[in-house]
Amino acid sequence: MSKSFNEIIQSEIPVLVDFFATWCGPCQMLGPILNEVKETLGENVKIIKIDVDKNQQLASQLQVRGVPTLILYKNGEQLWRQSGVLSKDDLVEIIQQNA
Repeated sequence: MSKSFNEIIQSEIPVLVDFFATWCGPCQMLGPILNEVKETLGENVKIIKIDVDKNQQLASQLQVRGVPTLILYKNGEQLWRQSGVLSKDDLVEIIQQNA
């Protein structure tokens, strides 16, 4: 894994990682939803997007098989993971439960 990824997920603030692909329709739907989540939670969450085509090694290490896959980390630990598009409200609730 890249050092920078490991540094990012060591955060005490929950880090939501969106593994996506530019050619993936559902991934494009998720973009605006993630923006709304960030607007709602502000400084209480970090959201990063990782293009699986540009980061194939990281995606395979984390066994990301489909896109979009969302993984929530805190202090370097994976707390939650799901593939597919979720609603803003669902995501906000999941992040708040793990904050």
